[in-house]
Amino acid sequence: QLHLVESGGGLVRPGGSLRLSCESSRFRLDQYTVGWFRQAPGKEREGISCIGMRDDGIRYIESMKGRFTISRDNANNTVYLQMNRLKPEDTAVYYCAADPTFLCKDYGPHVGYDYWGRGTQVTVSA
Repeated sequence: QLHLVESGGGLVRPGGSLRLSCESSRFRLDQYTVGWFRQAPGKEREGISCIGMRDDGIRYIESMKGRFTISRDNANNTVYLQMNRLKPEDTAVYYCAADPTFLCKDYGPHVGYDYWGRGTQVTVSA
């Protein structure tokens, strides 16, 4: 079982920034495609971005481009999601997920990934 833990969520004012982290204490994340997703109350889970194994590709859902940036820190076995210019509609639980097979460049962030964290709450409010 791949153990994923998200952190970095919280309450932020509109226009503010947060950086979310996704870590695994058991496995090397650079051997997996890792994606970020979110789910707002009453809505389906949606993909945001993914980063491929060994950095072979990064993709963003079109509506997320420009404000969100995904990156890896292999030395710390962490994948980040930098979120800027946050809006109230970005309020959701944010999840990271990983998969050894899905190619980010082919499928983008896909809800069929095998391994999921428990999520971190992001609330954007004045």
